[in-house]
Amino acid sequence: MFFTRLISGVVLLALSLFFVISGGYFIGAFTLALSLIAYYEMAKALNILQKKPLMVLGFFSVTVYYLLLMFMQGNSGMWLVMTACLTVIGFLTVYVISFPKLNVTDIQGSLLAFIYAPVMLSFLPLTRYLPEGAYIVWMIYISSWGYDTCAYCVGTLTGKTIGNHKLFPKLSPKKSLEGIIGGVIGAAIIAWLYGRFVVEPHSGLSEVSFILAGIAGVGALIAQVGDLAASAVKRDKDIKDYSNLIPGHGGVLDRFDSMIFTAPITYFLARIFLFNING
Repeated sequence: MFFTRLISGVVLLALSLFFVISGGYFIGAFTLALSLIAYYEMAKALNILQKKPLMVLGFFSVTVYYLLLMFMQGNSGMWLVMTACLTVIGFLTVYVISFPKLNVTDIQGSLLAFIYAPVMLSFLPLTRYLPEGAYIVWMIYISSWGYDTCAYCVGTLTGKTIGNHKLFPKLSPKKSLEGIIGGVIGAAIIAWLYGRFVVEPHSGLSEVSFILAGIAGVGALIAQVGDLAASAVKRDKDIKDYSNLIPGHGGVLDRFDSMIFTAPITYFLARIFLFNING
């Protein structure tokens, strides 16, 4: 299992590197594929796969959302908001037409499946499309995967020495206060080093190391919420993994659960503190 998980992780990292570095349509198409799979996984978990009108509308809306994002890139804000609003209207229209075959829980599940992964993950390419986005986009990975690695290492070390304080024993028995603190600090340190030795010397951004460290620290805290939120749904629905698409990791929602939360946080903090972009 360890080697299967390791190999899958390396392949996934390589794919992410290729698409994120390539940018443009490549990262948009990559995130679209992830979002369609994630929508399916959440719909399956929430028992709405058999609701065909909702599924068709959901897949259609996700696709349109990402096509607008890809082809308009930095100028897609209004169109993305419009698409999201029309999707909500569309789901409720289907609900009205199909009543009482569909219930309000079906609509709630469809909306959650649409917003939770597709909309939230769209901030990955949106961050890449920012000025100097080729550098800033990696903050999403540092805040999520970097945090995970540091939290695991610190949690394991303290567990064998001073012991761990479990914060969410029923939801995630392996999570500890020490691991969370270590993960947040570790992500911030990685971000500072990345800013000092990569971003500042090679990009148009200067003296941003501490800002990046702060963004990573906040993102890491939010990453923990994303991880626990995905676990809460699985516990509530009594499932182990969202799917078995990624050997050793589960599904897209299992592997990208923290990134789903860190992507929008990184985007908004970058706009506020790095680029001072209004509107």
